[in-house]
Amino acid sequence: MTKSKKDRAAGTVTVRIAQDPEADGLLARSPLAVLVGMLLDQQVPMEWAFTGPYALAVRMGGDDLDAHEIAAYAPEAFVELFTAKPALHRYPGSMAKRVQQLCQYLVDEYEGDASAVWSDATTGTELLKRLNALPGFGAQKAQIFLALLGKRFGVRPAGWREAAGPYGETGSHRSVADITGPESLAEVRAFKQQAKQAARTEKRAAEK
Repeated sequence: MTKSKKDRAAGTVTVRIAQDPEADGLLARSPLAVLVGMLLDQQVPMEWAFTGPYALAVRMGGDDLDAHEIAAYAPEAFVELFTAKPALHRYPGSMAKRVQQLCQYLVDEYEGDASAVWSDATTGTELLKRLNALPGFGAQKAQIFLALLGKRFGVRPAGWREAAGPYGETGSHRSVADITGPESLAEVRAFKQQAKQAARTEKRAAEK
């Protein structure tokens, strides 16, 4: 996405996160869509989260998302876009507010251009700092998104793998950054389930 217009024109970016051609097509060509998808990626299946941007664009009557439009949208009406069946998230009301907060931040800090968050970052540390500053992006989400940019979109400032931590590792199946199709999606989901089980086991052991 560093050279987003050129890459999209050449068709060099292929995304298969949402497991839906139209939704994945939007993620591949829209920096804001993939950023919103990452924001929605919590407490719901990954493919549901990353289908959200496309569904939202359709409900807004367009073929892409615009940070200025979303930030200026009447809050109650924007929540309705999320809550209309089928809901865009398990917690549609709160996530609608977070998406608007994110877009308002992009308008204030980056003139509404999501790709500006990473396009001129010269180091992975700098990019991670910028991602950490985004509303709704904690430390883990920022590292995962950094890895997603590097692995799937070719955004690779110096030291990006190190800044992404374990999510930047080659050949890993830890997060959405490692999804290239149905098989890898299943592997990532299995890893997440194992990690949750291990955490529960550790918690029970500590309580004894």
